[in-house]
Amino acid sequence: MQGKGLIKLVAIILGLICLNELLPTWYAGKVERQATAVAGNNPEKYNREIARLSKDTLNLGFTKLYYSRAKEREMKLGLDLKGGINVLLEINQRDLVNDLTQYSTNPILLEALDRTEKDQKNSTKNYIENFFTEFELVNKEKGTNLKLADPEIFGNTNLTEIKYNSSDEEVKNIVRRKISASEGAAYEVIRTRIDKMGVTQPNVQRVPGTGRISVEMPGSKDIDRVKKMLATSAKLQFWEVQTVQEVIPYLEQLSTIVPLKADSIGVAKNTNLMNMLQLNSLRSSGVGNIKLSDTAAVNKILNSKIAKDLRPANIKYTQFMWGYKPESTDANNLVLYAIRGNINQKAPVDGAVESARVNYDEMGRVVVDMQMDSKGSKEWKAMTAKNVNKSVAVTLDNVVYTAPNVVNEIPNGRTQISGNFSQEEAQDLVNVLGAGKLPASAKIVQADVVGPSLGQQSIDAGMLSFLIAFLVIVAYIIFYYGGAGVYAVIAMVINLFYIFGIMDSVDATLTLPGIAGIVLSMAMAVDTNVIIYERTKEELFAGKNILEAYKDGFKHALSAIIDGHSTTILTAVVLYIFGTGPIKGFAVTLIIGILMTFFTSVLLSRVMIFARLNKGKGLSVWTPLTKNLFRNVWIDFIGKRKYAYIISAFLTVGSLLSIAVNGFKYGIDFTGGRNYVVKFDKPVDATKTEEALIKIFATQDGKLSAVEAKTFGSGNQLKISTDYLIDDESLKADQTIEQKLYEGLKPNLPANMTLQDFKAADKDHAGIVSSTKVGPTVADDIKTGGMFAVIAALAGIFLYILVRFTKWQFSLGAVAGLAHDAIVILGVYSLLHKYMPFNMEINQDFIAAILTVLGYSINDTVIVFDRIREYLREKKSTTLAGLFDDSISSTLGRTFNTSFTTILVILAIFIFGGENLRGFMFALLLGIGFGTYSSIFISSAIAYDFLKGKGKEETPHGKTSVDVEVIDKRTKK
Repeated sequence: MQGKGLIKLVAIILGLICLNELLPTWYAGKVERQATAVAGNNPEKYNREIARLSKDTLNLGFTKLYYSRAKEREMKLGLDLKGGINVLLEINQRDLVNDLTQYSTNPILLEALDRTEKDQKNSTKNYIENFFTEFELVNKEKGTNLKLADPEIFGNTNLTEIKYNSSDEEVKNIVRRKISASEGAAYEVIRTRIDKMGVTQPNVQRVPGTGRISVEMPGSKDIDRVKKMLATSAKLQFWEVQTVQEVIPYLEQLSTIVPLKADSIGVAKNTNLMNMLQLNSLRSSGVGNIKLSDTAAVNKILNSKIAKDLRPANIKYTQFMWGYKPESTDANNLVLYAIRGNINQKAPVDGAVESARVNYDEMGRVVVDMQMDSKGSKEWKAMTAKNVNKSVAVTLDNVVYTAPNVVNEIPNGRTQISGNFSQEEAQDLVNVLGAGKLPASAKIVQADVVGPSLGQQSIDAGMLSFLIAFLVIVAYIIFYYGGAGVYAVIAMVINLFYIFGIMDSVDATLTLPGIAGIVLSMAMAVDTNVIIYERTKEELFAGKNILEAYKDGFKHALSAIIDGHSTTILTAVVLYIFGTGPIKGFAVTLIIGILMTFFTSVLLSRVMIFARLNKGKGLSVWTPLTKNLFRNVWIDFIGKRKYAYIISAFLTVGSLLSIAVNGFKYGIDFTGGRNYVVKFDKPVDATKTEEALIKIFATQDGKLSAVEAKTFGSGNQLKISTDYLIDDESLKADQTIEQKLYEGLKPNLPANMTLQDFKAADKDHAGIVSSTKVGPTVADDIKTGGMFAVIAALAGIFLYILVRFTKWQFSLGAVAGLAHDAIVILGVYSLLHKYMPFNMEINQDFIAAILTVLGYSINDTVIVFDRIREYLREKKSTTLAGLFDDSISSTLGRTFNTSFTTILVILAIFIFGGENLRGFMFALLLGIGFGTYSSIFISSAIAYDFLKGKGKEETPHGKTSVDVEVIDKRTKK
């Protein structure tokens, strides 16, 4: 065999690389298991033991292993396997544009910005491109001829590259570069903050063209702290504070109007704003001391159009801001401040912090001392001189940390921030200020939180399903192919070693869908061996000796294997491009798995097999029980295609009707919202829980939010979804919902459970074990991306088949079969989503499953098409119908073996792989079944019908009924 030396060399080099990459993971795990054995569940004792063991070194001769270094290099586990938080941060693009225009108040600019904000909710284009479009439209509608280079737009001192005569296109390019640079600066700030938190193996990535930053922090437990650290822009500002006397006439007038306009505002009709303000308990420079439970209603009132239209001149630009947190002496209330704004809402002092440190004031309270830069110091000096004996507010991200009275002018830029801090909160604030400020505010538009106990359950379930699937494959392939099956298993074990090693070397993250991808790669490896061995069996039955049979088996199988692998890689690439988070992980794993499968099952396996055969040793390719299975099986598929058309028409129409009547259960990544998986210490009634939560999540005006509670896995776990506060992506909204969820579930929780315990469940107690939040704009992007992914996959497959088989009829047949599979699966999900005991939502996991099914189904189809193409070349005198039947019948052994083993593998994951994968695997089960059916009865039949009349029909072959019809017609003539 040519090139066997090179294949051996590549195999050895790959093996050494993978060994070097996987050793740190093994060593870190070994040390941690030793520490756990000594410490048990005691975290302090565990940390001491780790510190002790970290001093040890394992010298292997070619490398030395230290725990700290090994921990840095160990394989990354995804959120679903380790627990932690994954957030998608969105940088406020309007802030960036405002900064570039120096907060211009030009009416054309402001209207274009307002329109762009609305567009973004239903657009997949990035913000700045939508802004340019809207600016042109507003310009045209108003009849103005305002250029982007105008001094009131971008032609200012912020953008010196722009000249008065710069064209709009030139300005657009400059602004795009500036926006991109600002996003890059935001990325660096976020990364620095995470480094200061000391998180191990964080993953921070920019999402190109979106203004978003993806942050994954496996193992993080204090979720609120992480969210606060990430979303804080560190935009430290100083404002003048308006007094109660200035604002109270307006608030009194507004209070009389609220009950009359309650419906349009969205609050209850008996709402009394003045009572909510509790002015008699006010002990600060605020304008209200509001109960925490009333803050949402006050926000609705003050932000309503009615309230804004009612404002008198003295508070036209006033910003109402909340205090950072309740005072220690008044834990149930939050102070509301009236901040003196201006037309462009630019703070008098927008300070860049030069340094910050934790300190203590004269009363022993924790504070943050800071020093401003030179510009901030000058502005702060002027502001304090102007406001002696008045209050000024120190704000961070529009939250008031402190609002002290100015005693005298502060000339040196030094100031102090107090805010009822804990030591940790103060240190976090110092870290945020020290890392630098974000160029614009940021909000968390998507978040996934997985508790450590659920992560461990996922690891256990994933590994169990992986082991069972592996054993099933090993047992079956050795049972069916005997000695050749042993070589297939050896190749598969090497394949797994390479997959894990390469994933580690490219710093890929292993996720639960990634484990599913590895298992599917194993199924693809089986498919590859089945194709080779089935072709080898055919050559042996044709009378060739064992060496020649294997040579021709590998030779004739290669084309089908390349086509199958290429189409599966194509769908995996589409998944990677359009998928997010774990779906990308699944795609990466699948791509690596397919490439390694080709190397091990085709190239390396061939070297091993021929090394044996060339020594004169035999190698069986069957067992006594399987030798003659599917041999001489011949079925009149083409003759029966009309029955298949009727069945498929019934399935397709039934599916479309079900979709029209029943619709789908969309996941929150398609609709937006939040869901929580909550564990209890006893079984709970999902229906009663849902009814209780619907009342809890009612809005102030009595409107009910969508709430669903469903058993998730075992009877003591519920998955709870809601669209309550769907448009509010703030940390405060998250905390409000968690509070309400806690209150609604309290009757089913342990009596002594606190809110904090509820929010951080572990294996020993009940509470939230995972949560997901998806904002409406992200949901729209995911839904659109999913649609594009399916269309792109179908188009790519159509073109690939066209190029490989040179006939559009094959492409049409293949895509028709795939469309049939997708519609039927959608129909089943539409019909059964209300009744199945597991998740049957249409979400991005489902899209991944559909694309995987398309890849598998087309793999099945190209095997048949490849045989048809071969027979078209060889059997010149065979009728087209007979040729199709011969081709399909001759590949039945491969079709059965591959489908059967793949279904066994998927069943193993479905049963043992955990609740999170059940819906995903169910879609694959349906897809494999219908994909096998459609490859034979739809794709091949349609290709035949459109090819009819283009081939020779003189001599019939076999007993094809279509051939008999052709002969009858000729005889009658």
